[in-house]
Amino acid sequence: MNNFWNYLATNYQQIFNLLGQHLLLSIVSVLIAVVIGIPLGILISREPKLSKPIIGTTNVIQAIPSLALLGFLIPFIGIGSTPAIVMVVLYSLLPIVKNTYTGLTNIDADILEAAKGIGLTKSQTMRKVQLPLAFPMIMAGIRISAVTAVGLMTIAAFVGAGGLGYLVFSGVQTVDNNMILAGAIPACILALVIDFVVGKLESSFSYATKHQSAKGAAGSVKKTRRWMIGLSCMILAAGGAFTIYSKANAEDKIIIGSRNFSEQLILGNILADLIENKTNIKVERKLNLGGTQVTFSALNKGDIDMYVEYTGTGLVDILKKSPQSDPEQVYDTVQKEFNNKYKIQLLKPLGFNNTYALAVRQDTAKQYHLNTITDLAKVSSGLIIGPTIEFPNRADGLIGLTKTYNINFKDVKAVDGGLRYTALNNHKSDVIDAFSTDGLLKAFHLRVLKDDKHFFPPYYAVPIIKKETLKKHPELKTIINSLSGKLTDEKMRDLNYKVDSLKQSPAKVAKEFLETEGLLK
Repeated sequence: MNNFWNYLATNYQQIFNLLGQHLLLSIVSVLIAVVIGIPLGILISREPKLSKPIIGTTNVIQAIPSLALLGFLIPFIGIGSTPAIVMVVLYSLLPIVKNTYTGLTNIDADILEAAKGIGLTKSQTMRKVQLPLAFPMIMAGIRISAVTAVGLMTIAAFVGAGGLGYLVFSGVQTVDNNMILAGAIPACILALVIDFVVGKLESSFSYATKHQSAKGAAGSVKKTRRWMIGLSCMILAAGGAFTIYSKANAEDKIIIGSRNFSEQLILGNILADLIENKTNIKVERKLNLGGTQVTFSALNKGDIDMYVEYTGTGLVDILKKSPQSDPEQVYDTVQKEFNNKYKIQLLKPLGFNNTYALAVRQDTAKQYHLNTITDLAKVSSGLIIGPTIEFPNRADGLIGLTKTYNINFKDVKAVDGGLRYTALNNHKSDVIDAFSTDGLLKAFHLRVLKDDKHFFPPYYAVPIIKKETLKKHPELKTIINSLSGKLTDEKMRDLNYKVDSLKQSPAKVAKEFLETEGLLK
């Protein structure tokens, strides 16, 4: 527990900054959902034949896994806050639409008949009678959506939108429970606070509706109008804040991205620090974005300007070509294809080859006499592999490995990032895929098996950048190429170890590396 408090004391500024992002994104999302959901609820209360298709659609959206929905949105609207907000809005619609519809359609028929009898039009009845009476039910739907939105917004970090999910994702990757708690606990507190505030509004209005008389009803209408005015002001304020935030982030700058593991976080910070130190260009970091396809799609779409990719990943996973063993041939192929297909340029390799590897615990290696992947193949039918989520579906992963080594595991239990090391250490799996420069290999004292048939292609780390960005800032080529050859396999493994095992921040490790290499002014 002391370690947790020490972490909070050291990183409180980052936590408050991410908390602010999380709150803004959540409020904007819920208010947009309210603006869409309440009119939809009113519409289907007046047109009952539309109720089933509209509520059915919101039910279907609710059933789609959040990461799948984000993955679907990224190719159309890119990364950042927009897809995160769209996702949360879509998930927030069901309780608002359904509660609005239920509240409006369950009002006593005698009350509606009385309103008609005193000459109120449909519009006046809705405004002066139905909405005031249904508002407690509507507020309950908004309350559910608001609390749900806070939890869902943690996934925003997956697409570079920030928020407290950044700490949760980073903590999972580095097996750092303090970082996970630093993201999860404020998110829980925020959800409770929002639930309390909306609950107070709900109970206050419920009290007004329960004690209606002729005078009380008129007062309730006034309260409803005030509430609607207040809600409109909140929407305008949130919209204004989001617009200002978007404009501030739309100025001329370089956006550095990274995938979602420690090495990528370090490399992303290295690129950003170097550019900031050598130029006057404003640099924004959109790190911890997710897997290969998310990050490359962000670059290809122009949501980021640069990140570090691996030549083997570019060849097999992005270009869908067969694995090759010649490093220079792989580099040349990827350089040519990226340039022709995507207008993306490869810069000089950083120096290290972070190829795939298979690793086992020392007790497993000793029990089955494992030194090579061929040795593993002979006993694989009795072992469980716990790889990263994308490894089983890659041609340069389990698919190709199965064909080359005739390997057949008892079960495949894919987990994300650093969790696979935890699962292996807790005997929930027997084999994992690893990267040759992983610091956690050293931290968990694992046996790395030799790829004796040379299946895995070379994965030399290489910065890739949009040609449009390079044309605008040609000085970046010389600056980034100054990193060429500076990172060996051993150096990168040591940097990863500092993050994964010693729990240093990727930003700190990156800056110290640049200072040690004399690359900063």
